[in-house]
Amino acid sequence: MLKGVGIDNIVDIHDIEEAKAIVGKYARKTPLVQSMFLSRNVVDGDVFLKLENMQLTGSFKFRGANNKINHLSQEELNRGVITASAGNHAQGVALTGHLLGIDTTVVMPDEAPQMKRDATRGYGAEVDIHGATFDDAHQWMFERAKREGKTIVDPFNDKYVIAGQGTIGLEILDDIWDVDTVIIPVGGGGLISGMATALKSFNPNIHIVGVQSENVHGMYASVKAGQITKHHEDFTLADGTDVAVPGDITFPIVSELVDEIVLVNEDEIAHAMKDLLQRTKVVAEGAGALPVAALESHKIDDRWLKNKKTVAMVSGGNVDLNRVSQIIDQFLKPVKADGGIG
Repeated sequence: MLKGVGIDNIVDIHDIEEAKAIVGKYARKTPLVQSMFLSRNVVDGDVFLKLENMQLTGSFKFRGANNKINHLSQEELNRGVITASAGNHAQGVALTGHLLGIDTTVVMPDEAPQMKRDATRGYGAEVDIHGATFDDAHQWMFERAKREGKTIVDPFNDKYVIAGQGTIGLEILDDIWDVDTVIIPVGGGGLISGMATALKSFNPNIHIVGVQSENVHGMYASVKAGQITKHHEDFTLADGTDVAVPGDITFPIVSELVDEIVLVNEDEIAHAMKDLLQRTKVVAEGAGALPVAALESHKIDDRWLKNKKTVAMVSGGNVDLNRVSQIIDQFLKPVKADGGIG
């Protein structure tokens, strides 16, 4: 048993296979495409992008939210569900609520992008703006749930949410059974916990790399300290991973199954967003660009990449167009002769 994780909270491959059957009724199987730009110019190996920015609601978060809500009892559904999110999990909960005809409430922090607030409302959820950061909103979620009797759908620290995210690992194995390295954004740890469980269940030698921002890296700090530790220094472009404190379910899973976590700075995130747009024609939000930022800044040892098959998760594409414009203006350079889709 994973240290610190109760038996009822252990996520295994059977949970993920069950989630695949449930979530598959609603979610898309997203494309896995090779990036010739990254394979030729950045890594001497084969680099593939798992495009969860093309998932319903524009993010992988729909999977976990959908799986969790589909596991709730009718009594729990009748009370209405509540969650906290900077935006992507919010939309996953809101859309699932719309599809299943249940009331949804989402607590979002002041720093949540406006387009994510608008999209969440567009799916029919009540949006409650509360607190400066995600962690403030997360705490208020618990307080409102207790006061109003609502059912909590936690954004990451939940067995069924983790299992839902793990379905991405199964999809990767369906397409590239002999994948060597998988690079995954990390916030609270739900995505990487689920994917690592799925991938390592098939092949324990698959190298799992997590990526966080230098400005906010609660999971990295916790793994380094050997205990759950808070870390939040400043704003990050990777708002989808802006989680200062990881979950007590996800932390031990990550500690056991993830091989390394690396950090990237804000300029590296912005540069990766620009390259994904300009060279691979992929719109990625900051969190979705973290794996490519790690590749381009050479934060991962070449032995895990050279002559290997590597998958970089593009976890979401919900980015404000004004931010995209600012990033393009910051890094815009003349297109090279070999520019194009790659």
